[in-house]
Amino acid sequence: MTGLTQLWLPIVLSAVAVFLLSSLVHMVLPWHKGDYRAVPDEGRVMDALRPFAIPPGDYMIPRPSGPQEMKSSQYMEKLQRGPVLIATVLPNGQWSMGKGMTQWFVYLLVVGLFAGYIASRALAPGAPYLEVFRFVGAAAFLAYAGAEWPRSIWYHRAWNITVRNSIDGLLYGLVTAGFFGWLWPR
Repeated sequence: MTGLTQLWLPIVLSAVAVFLLSSLVHMVLPWHKGDYRAVPDEGRVMDALRPFAIPPGDYMIPRPSGPQEMKSSQYMEKLQRGPVLIATVLPNGQWSMGKGMTQWFVYLLVVGLFAGYIASRALAPGAPYLEVFRFVGAAAFLAYAGAEWPRSIWYHRAWNITVRNSIDGLLYGLVTAGFFGWLWPR
């Protein structure tokens, strides 16, 4: 077993490396450019929704109050008439990238911490690079990409977005694993 305190350097450096890689993937490369489509006649849709002053949050339309309503003819009619959607409403105004990037970096540290913890329980100091890579890579990949699939399964998120995000997660997992394999205590 390896002490978790011995893994602070690969935790921090892998988080920095994944942060830089993810910034490149999302801000420089066109890989995610088409993830979100524009709503037809966007201006009119925005004008129609504005008077409702919908507070930021996650919404479902139509939203049944419970299982009984889901069986009602009124609810079924709403589903047929549409639109049927799940939407996230953000606060009005310019986005603050600083808060999101800070939260993302903290998440990267948490992923490194847990991936390192899993490997530290199974591997002793001096473990071979590929053994460390295998444990950390699998754990990090699950943390970076595992939650993407249920979004497409249950909430109908486009599968192409899920696949791209999973490929991102694989890249991030490989980078995390590489740093841990390289910096694993001897």
